[in-house]
This record gives sequence, structure tokens and C-alpha cells, in this order.
Amino acid sequence: MSILTFRADHPAREAEPKRIPEQRRPELRTNAQPVAGASRLQQELTHLLFDQEDRNRVHGAWRQLLAAKEFRHRAELSPGARTALAYERLRMVNTRVESPLDLAGDVRSLAALHEWVGVADGGVCTLASIHYNLFLGSLLDHRNGTGGRDLSEFTAMRSTGTFLCTELDHGNDAAALRTTATLDPETGGFILHTPTPGAQKFMPNTSLAGGPKSAVVAARLMIDGEDQGVFLFLTRLSDRNGHLPGVHVRKLPDRTGTPVDHCLTAFEHVRLPREALLEGAHGRLDGEGRLDSEIGSARKRFLQSVGRVTAGKLCMSAGTLGMSRAALAIAVRHAHSRYISGPKLGERVPLAAHRSHHGRLLHSLATAYAMTFLHRATVSRWTEHAPEERADVERLVAIVKGWITWQARALTTEARERCGAQGFFPVNGISELTQNIEGGITAEGDNLVIWVKAGSEMLFGQEVERGADHPDLPSDMSLTSLPCLRDLLTEVVALWQARARTALRQGPKGDPLGRWNEASGPALEMVSAFAGLKAADAFIEAVAQAESDETRALLEQLCRLFLLRQIEGHTGDLLAEGHVSADHVRALPHLVNGVVAGLAPHMAALADAFDLPSEYLGALPIAADRRLGDAADEWARPDPLWH
Repeated sequence: MSILTFRADHPAREAEPKRIPEQRRPELRTNAQPVAGASRLQQELTHLLFDQEDRNRVHGAWRQLLAAKEFRHRAELSPGARTALAYERLRMVNTRVESPLDLAGDVRSLAALHEWVGVADGGVCTLASIHYNLFLGSLLDHRNGTGGRDLSEFTAMRSTGTFLCTELDHGNDAAALRTTATLDPETGGFILHTPTPGAQKFMPNTSLAGGPKSAVVAARLMIDGEDQGVFLFLTRLSDRNGHLPGVHVRKLPDRTGTPVDHCLTAFEHVRLPREALLEGAHGRLDGEGRLDSEIGSARKRFLQSVGRVTAGKLCMSAGTLGMSRAALAIAVRHAHSRYISGPKLGERVPLAAHRSHHGRLLHSLATAYAMTFLHRATVSRWTEHAPEERADVERLVAIVKGWITWQARALTTEARERCGAQGFFPVNGISELTQNIEGGITAEGDNLVIWVKAGSEMLFGQEVERGADHPDLPSDMSLTSLPCLRDLLTEVVALWQARARTALRQGPKGDPLGRWNEASGPALEMVSAFAGLKAADAFIEAVAQAESDETRALLEQLCRLFLLRQIEGHTGDLLAEGHVSADHVRALPHLVNGVVAGLAPHMAALADAFDLPSEYLGALPIAADRRLGDAADEWARPDPLWH
């Protein structure tokens, strides 16, 4: 796709921008009430948002869980009781699964599970990610090891699975963890041990809550005193009588968000059988106790053994995606049902009538649609990639996880604020969502760290595909063209990549860290712009798949709003490089305002397309046109206080 560049022979300096035909400010519509016929429009939008023909297979069962009364919010429960309820709900999830192993192997359905249940219970989202993806998924990925395993205990959830990798002293540098699993030449088994306080496993859900637990434990394989790198070991932690000998567990303090039984876990010379080692192409033990591996690097062996964290990134981003959409749906409903004083005496108008209110929500809705389409495209890329593409796709998943989870936090915070004081109360279903999203931001790799890694890889091994330069294009070329806006965003990515490479070359000689410190700032800007570009690509593709003209036109407007916001903060760079003129920069706020005005009557349909069950929304006072304090029985009086 070619880049459309804009050059003005004589940059204008007038107080008012020139009239640019394609960018005239449209007649503003102040009516923000929902338009007629939104139901059909909503159905088409929902079809596009939720995997189209695969919607029922991928999302149906999980959406039904959100509608179930067992998943209603229970704000009155203590943290311990809410943790116990999360395990009960996890077992309810398991009853909806025909084959838990098939679910663990189906990343699309697994991510969809997180997308729906996380809305109602962030604890279930966390537990499901650990049990199905990290635990069962790791066992599936290593099923070609020694002998077959009977996994019925875990698929029936007689023992819940957990995953122990991160240590107190080793988080993002988990490859340097210190827990050891020493081969015992006499028995052929292993001795699992925590050698230092810093090697305690940090934050796994290893308490007795929820019943017996088993774990996949990352430990350093030691053979004859030689370090062979980090491998995974299947380890029983507890039974119905408590923790097994040598397994020491201490409960961590309560954290923000939905409570989960996070603990510190240590092992004291715990003996494991030979079959505890999870083997595969990255490493197997022969009959003589020697390690046979197709991968020479210990670090690469570790990364392959914990490969499930990539699917985990997709699950974490899906969970936060669902939470942010729910927050926006609640806020949009509140905007149309909450009335305030109007400009005329005695007049009452909904919050949605104000541009200051619906404008912020529409920007958030545009981002939520972009996030959803990007997640769908990334899941497809992950499930369909060829082996030689794995490194590129893993980097894409990491970038997308960081972008979606960060955007989810911003969107949910905006939605909570637009609900005013009513949004503070957990019974209204929105106040805890931001705190739960914080867990997704840090889980499966801290966002900043994984973006730093992605940025360094993009500097050395990935070129930005830039379009051809067209210096002869007229200066009145429209900024409303989606391909044009998309190509401008491409130029932003290329610009920051060039700056990062220049900073790296000019950094202090003989000081790798110093050189990277010079380049890391622009490299992170490059990654952020690249994430926005991939979201725009997914959005534009979704627009093209719309069946009706009405739906396509609405999505084009929403995509346009998203892209205008993406380039809004980079107009200085684009102007300096000659890609836009001064008149385009001056006209941009008018363009954004006009798009917002055109979208305002469709705000309810855009939010309703998120397809949240009526049972879920109806249980939230703020989303069901009710207020806290409306119920008559809240007053301790024999008769009503007023009629």
C-alpha cells in the first residue's frame, strides 16, 4: 500500500485554515439519542466482533456462564470466601467442557473463556488460565516424553493444577531461577529443593483453598553436579489431608483486585519419580541418565519448555479485553439513563447529550473495537503460523498483549469516571474491573519488559514496510481516507525505528547497556505505534467484511476516529517530515469533532453489540436504569418515607 504524502508549496500561516473540500467540517448533530433500527445494526456488529460463523462454538458456552446466577457478583463475601467461590466457579466451568484437554489445546476457545468469565470474576479468570493453559497445556506440550500420563485426576479436577515458575528473586529473568531438581542416580528420580529464600516460588495459588493441588514446577536440572538448564517437573503439592511432606506454603497478603490464594512456596528435598520430568525435543534423559537435546542453548531449552506463556499472553489480553468492553457497556447505559439539568429552566437532558461526555466514550469505543479485531487477528496468526514464523508471531503476541492490557486499563478507568460516584460501588459491577486488569498487565510478562525485548528485536531483525513516496500529491488530499491514515501511521513507526537505530549507533562505545539506554525510549515509541498500526490493519479488514452498507459506513467512521486519534499525537513529526501540511494539522480537530458528532446517535448500538447477557446487565443497578437507594426496603421504617 503506497503512502500518501502531503506537501505544501507555501505553508500557510493564516489564523484560519484553508478550506479543504474533502475535510470540510460536517454539520454537527447534537442529537445523541439512539437511532431507530439499532437492533439489526447491533446484530451485524456482534457478528463481526465475535468470530462471525464461529461465534457460538467459540463464545456460546462462556457467554452463558456470565448469564448464570451462580456468577452474580457477591460483594458481601470476605476475601477468603470469594477465593473459595472462585474455585467452585472454576469447577462449574469444567462441567461445561466436553474435554478439558481439548480446551487446553484450543487457544481460540481458551482465550474466549477468559474474555467472558473475567467480567464476572477476575479470580476465575486467573485460576482458569493457570489450570487449563499453564498446567494442562504444559502437560499436553510435553506429552511425547517418557511414558503416558493418566491426567483424569486433573481433567476431573479432583486435583487442581497450578504453575510454579517465578521466584522471589527471579521474575522476568526466570531463566536464572535457582530451584533445583537433582537427578538421583540410585533411584532414577529427582530431588526437588529450594536452596535459598530468594528461590521461593512467588505468587502461585498453592494453598489448600479449592482442595488438593498439583503443580508443574520449573527447576534447574542438575546431573552429576552439572547444570543442564531449567526444565518442568510434575509435582504433587497437597491431598485432602494437607500439604505433602517437604512442601512448605505461606499465604501472601491480600492483593488488590479479586482475591486469589497467592502464596510463597518452598521445597525441602522433595523426592519425585522419574516420570515427573516433562520431556520433549528440548531435552530427554536416556537410560544412562544423560541429557539428550535437539537444542544446544540452555536458555532456548527453557523458553521452549515454558512456551505456554505465549498462549497465556493471549488469554490475559482476552480477559482484560472483556473487562474493558463490559465497563464501557455499563458506562454507555448510564450515559443514556442518567439525566441532569439542561440549558433551559426545568429541562432535563441525559449525560449522553453532552459532547464532553459522549466524545470520551466514543473514543473509548473506537479503541475497544480496534482491540477486539486486533485480538481476533492475532489469535488467528498464532494458531495458523508456520514453524519458521514462530519468533515473529511470538513477538507480535507480546506486543499485542502489552497494548491491549494497557488500553483496557485506560478505557476502564474512563468508563468508571463517567459513571460518577455510582461507579465506586462494587454492586454496580465496574469498580473492581480496573484492579483486575492490573493483574493482566503484569501476568505472563511485565508489559514494559516484554515491549523492551520486542523493541530490541524490531531494531535488528524487522523492517517496517513503508509505502512509496508521492511528492506530487495535491495539498488538499483528504485526511478522511482510511488507507491514507493507515499509511501515515506506518510513517510514524518507521520514523521512531530510524531514531532508535540512530540513538543506538551514537551511544557510548563499549557500553552495551549505555547504548541501549539511549535507544530504548524511541524503541518503545516504535513498538507502541506498531501496535496501533496492527490494530488499524485488523480494524480495516473488519470494515471490509461488513455485509450491509449501513454497518460498513458506521465501522468506517469508527475506524476513522481510531486512526485520527492514533496520528493526533504525531502531527508534529509528520509535518516536519513533509507527510502532512500545516492546513491538515489545523483541520484535524474539526475532523475529529465531526466524526464524533456523526457517531453519537449510534453510541448505544456500538456498546450493545458487545453482547453482554441481559441477565448480567440486569443485575447491575447502574446498567439497569436503577440507582443505589431506590429500593423501598432500604429504609428501616414501617411506612414509606415518601409517596
